[in-house]
Parts: sequence; structure tokens; C-alpha cells
Amino acid sequence: MADTNAPLLIKRYASRRLYNTETSDYVTLEDIAGFIREGREVKIVDLKSGDDLTRQYLLQIIAEHESRGESVLPIGVLTDLVRSYTTQAQSVVPEFLAMSFEMLRDGQSKMVENMTALNPMASMPGFEAMRAQQEAFMKAMTGGMSGQWSGPAASEDEGGEEAGDELSEIKKQLAELQSKLSKL
Repeated sequence: MADTNAPLLIKRYASRRLYNTETSDYVTLEDIAGFIREGREVKIVDLKSGDDLTRQYLLQIIAEHESRGESVLPIGVLTDLVRSYTTQAQSVVPEFLAMSFEMLRDGQSKMVENMTALNPMASMPGFEAMRAQQEAFMKAMTGGMSGQWSGPAASEDEGGEEAGDELSEIKKQLAELQSKLSKL
């Protein structure tokens, strides 16, 4: 069995085909996206030169999802990211983005915990199945971001107060849903 804590090594051949070294088969970008959604770290290297191509392929995966209408990154965030490459903000943007997603991940974990701990229905038969469905729903809605994250989030200009307001609104809606579930 493969060590799921170690990064999954994907080798890119001269033909641009991607080879999964654990399963000894070729994979697509969508396969790699699936590994990442499952919480797996990946490392993509060029077979001939040994260059690390991970960043390039992760950006390509994001670009493909965005171009298919699966927009996660608002235009303002994308614009701010482009600006950050030409300003002195470039040095703080990566840290800010990493911290933002860390906070988002922690908030999601706490929200799922609170749904279980504060719910009087927890002792009812079938509650565990319903909770599992809620967790699956949350994972689907967030694209499985509960695994390790090392990518971008909203920039400080875009995400500051608006992100807090959005989070408050989400918490409010979740509380209303929880209240409705309790009444059932």
C-alpha cells in the first residue's frame, strides 16, 4: 500500500503524457485534480530534466475549471493576483493567501463539529447517516478543500471585510438550516 503522506510522484514524459509512479499508469489532469481533492499532495516532474512542473500543472487545472464555467475565483481576485506580480505586494500575497485558506479550512472543520455537538437530534436514529450526508455535501460544495491546501485564496483587497460578511451570512444560513432540521 502506498504512503499517502508522501507526495504522489507524477512523471511527465517527452510526449507530455503524465505517469503515476504508484499505480504505473498514465493519468490525466482531471485524475490529478481528483487526487488533490482527496487530500493527496502531488509532485509533477519532467522525466528528462527533473524540473518540478507541479505549479504549472496546478495552474492549468485551475484554468480549465474556470474556463468551463466552474468559477471559484471572482474577476476582482484574478485582477488583484495579476497586479500582485507587478507590485511590492508580491512578497506578502502568498502568505496572506495561504493563511486565508487555512482559516477557511479550520472554519469548515469547526462548522461540521458544531453541527454535531450542538444538535439535540444527535441521539436520534439515523442522525449519523444524515451527518455524513452533510459532510459529503460540504465537501462537494467546497471542492474537497478539507485536505492540505497550498494555493491561492482571495487577496486582501478583495477578501477583507467582504469575506467576513460572506462567512457571517453562511453561518447565519447554516444556523437557520440547523434550526429547521431540529424542528423535524
